[in-house]
Amino acid sequence: MPRLTDERRAARRAQIVAAARRCFSRDGFHQSSMPDIAAEAGVSIGAPYRYFSSKEEIILEIAGDAFHVIFQPLERAVEQGEALAVSDLIRAAVSRAGDTVSVDAAGDAVPIEELLRCAVQAWAELLRNETLRSRAEQGFEAMRGRMIEALRRGQEQGNVANSIDLEQTTRVVMALLHGFVLQRTAFGLDDPHGFLDGMASMLDEIAVVRH
Repeated sequence: MPRLTDERRAARRAQIVAAARRCFSRDGFHQSSMPDIAAEAGVSIGAPYRYFSSKEEIILEIAGDAFHVIFQPLERAVEQGEALAVSDLIRAAVSRAGDTVSVDAAGDAVPIEELLRCAVQAWAELLRNETLRSRAEQGFEAMRGRMIEALRRGQEQGNVANSIDLEQTTRVVMALLHGFVLQRTAFGLDDPHGFLDGMASMLDEIAVVRH
């Protein structure tokens, strides 16, 4: 049998990851077995083990992909080095969660619903998987740190009130993102524009009450 080229190995690995993502999205991390993944990918039962040592390794990769897709718009917003307002961060946070299609690490189109369903399961997985929890916490704090820097630039330019607590503000922005993803995934509430309008109205009301 001819040896697989690096390109074909990469393609086969991506095929297995995509199959696992479909299985996890449909049936859950722990209700999907390695034989289930192999059958979904159309490969032999042993084929996934040529690329991954265990199902947990696949879970870690897919969870990482899902989190990356969710946070990518935020990352792009803060990496531009611009002075951002809180509303800019919130808009960037929920924008991707309103999409219908994304692209995976192999460059293939993926229904965003698959990735979001895997992300929600990954949040639950943080309670039992210390490796995933540690990686997620590092990513969470790194993202918040970059958001804080962007908001500080906003304060310097007068776009952000100097009185707000940037640590707590970034936690609120992240909570809004998590909440929107959960509502979309669990209840089908997938209108980011309506969400943002509702948030703006709520903040206006709070401002009126405080004054």
